[in-house]
Amino acid sequence: MNIIIPIKQVPETSDVKMDTEKGTMIRDGVQTVINPLDLYALETGIQLKEKFGGKITVISMGPPSATKALKEALAMGCDDAVLLSDKKFAGSDTWATSYTIAQSIKEIGDYDLIIAGERATDGDTGQVGPGIAAWLDLPLATYVSKIVKVDEKELVVERLVEEGYQKLQMPMPALLTVVKEISNPRLPTLRGKKRARATEVPIYTAEKVDLNPDALGLDGSPTKVVKIDFPTVTRGGTVVKVEGEDGVEGAIDKLMDFLTDKEFI
Repeated sequence: MNIIIPIKQVPETSDVKMDTEKGTMIRDGVQTVINPLDLYALETGIQLKEKFGGKITVISMGPPSATKALKEALAMGCDDAVLLSDKKFAGSDTWATSYTIAQSIKEIGDYDLIIAGERATDGDTGQVGPGIAAWLDLPLATYVSKIVKVDEKELVVERLVEEGYQKLQMPMPALLTVVKEISNPRLPTLRGKKRARATEVPIYTAEKVDLNPDALGLDGSPTKVVKIDFPTVTRGGTVVKVEGEDGVEGAIDKLMDFLTDKEFI
């Protein structure tokens, strides 16, 4: 079974920066990690490979620094990696991103299953996985929490829905987006890290994949961010320091006065 897993390198939650003029996220010079929800897709794919054989190709779109995320996926147990990197891809929305990844998957070819994370923690849209399926005209199951059965022609999965679980029977090849309940991601091994360090990750540019230039990057994205507002967190308060037993009664009096003024009591 040949599996393709799209992953994304995202900024650490505490290191998110935005370009207010372009309406895009600044990715250069910030601390990044593999999108946490993509780790469940990686683990699911690795478990399927261990059971049925085959290989896993992991693919990511981003700057050259995204190679770090691909190498980590290789260290976990994936076999091959491809980086989509070109200045023409910069500023892509979910439509342009899914188009670029889907066309690159066509270039890779020979796959039975595509497994993606539920969503990315930076954009939080959950649209890229289904978008890839649409571009490739593949059967799609989202929010998959369990793979019940797999063979050469079909697979049976359980989806997590508001009412509980939904079981789907799907033909292969297909695309799944998975949720946390499906697996527990493993850590990279020392042997895997050594192999990943020695593996050269090929870079696919717009010219290599023969992409439509009008569908790439910020200019090719139908979604435009027209304004960015940064929330302000205001925390005002009074700190009452208590020194000795005599200060306890004074602190209690101040607390009671505060609660009375706010009409809490």
